[in-house]
Amino acid sequence: MALEIVGISVLNDNYIWLVHDTVSKETLVVDPAVADAVIHECSRRGWSITQIWNTHWHPDHTGGNADLRAATGCTIVGPAAESDKIPSLDLCVGEGDHLEFGGTRATVIEVPAHTLGHIAFHFPEDAIAFVGDTLFVMGCGRLFEGTADQMFANMRRLAALPEETKIYCAHEYTQLNGRYALTVEPENTTLIARMKKVDAARARGEATVPTTIYLERATNPMMRAESVAEFAKRRRERDNFSAIL
Repeated sequence: MALEIVGISVLNDNYIWLVHDTVSKETLVVDPAVADAVIHECSRRGWSITQIWNTHWHPDHTGGNADLRAATGCTIVGPAAESDKIPSLDLCVGEGDHLEFGGTRATVIEVPAHTLGHIAFHFPEDAIAFVGDTLFVMGCGRLFEGTADQMFANMRRLAALPEETKIYCAHEYTQLNGRYALTVEPENTTLIARMKKVDAARARGEATVPTTIYLERATNPMMRAESVAEFAKRRRERDNFSAIL
């Protein structure tokens, strides 16, 4: 694979993703919450930033846009439906659009619900997807602007991707999502085993992202919901769920 992917942990629980093409030497930044950490990491690695891709307008995904462009002259790409909320966009994209990066190509998937214009970026040849705040490890994004029907459709659509697809989401919410998942399916042996690994990883200070479509199909209660009504119930329960970690 020509793509090298590095996560930067910032703020309380955000991940900024650096995608480096080892052949073309281009570097893409996905959802830069801040600029300084990105500039530092790329400088340390000798990587040159050429593009920024935003999944949605929230400031913890776009906050570094302007400073990164000022520092590097990079091109900023984001959802056409949210161009009024992301004034720094150079290129607006939507469903089915293709984006070239280095020697590969990504397809834009519209996944409205967390925000109405939310998009994801899927690299089919590399079996990678950057999903922002739509799909999380064993969870999904809150319905800030959209509906349960929309997010349920998103779960179905993402579940249809090849099972080996690596999913890069933008937050470390895994332990709490997993605690909730165990209340839904307490006898799911795959989920139980996964949570043991998650707890051990977090105790070591390690990230639990990326995940895979295979693992989410097996353990994610939002993706495993069989109807909109069941999904909506689970999303409401998760909104009000808390547990001692």
